Amino acid sequence: MHASQLITVLGARLNDLAVRIEAQGHPVVKQSRFDHLLFSTRGNRLGDYLSESRATLAHLTSAVEQGRTERVAWLAQRLTDQMLALSRELATQNLRQAAPAAAPEDIYARLAEHQDYERRLLAMIRDRDSLLAAADDLSRARQLQQEIAALEGRLQRCRQALTRLEYQIERRERGE
Repeated sequence: MHASQLITVLGARLNDLAVRIEAQGHPVVKQSRFDHLLFSTRGNRLGDYLSESRATLAHLTSAVEQGRTERVAWLAQRLTDQMLALSRELATQNLRQAAPAAAPEDIYARLAEHQDYERRLLAMIRDRDSLLAAADDLSRARQLQQEIAALEGRLQRCRQALTRLEYQIERRERGE
């Protein structure tokens, strides 16, 4: 395909993508869903990423005019990847918007579940500590120490999860 035809085809596809983004009202994304190597933009609207894709098309046009074939190939691939990423994000918008609706009770259930895990892990650690204190055999003592270390690692991860859940609940209650 000739370079000018390539630009025409990519431009038309980018315009189609822009129409689809406009039709959905420039959806806001809560966090960047794109690889930082693909988009340098850190905005939270798909329109921000669309603007970067348009800039990539402009750079591609400039590279074609300058006859820089390696740059043309790289920019064409980058633009294609950007458009595919935006298309995939548009296709999953409805799914992403539907998922948080069921989350409010879910987060409290997960908090209760993790609190139960924490309680059980603490009981298991206390149990192993008492067995360790009464251990006569050196190999049994080492085994118990390893079990305690593993349980303490699990307890630490559990507490980190609890902290994250509590933070999420605080943010939700503040309306963020």
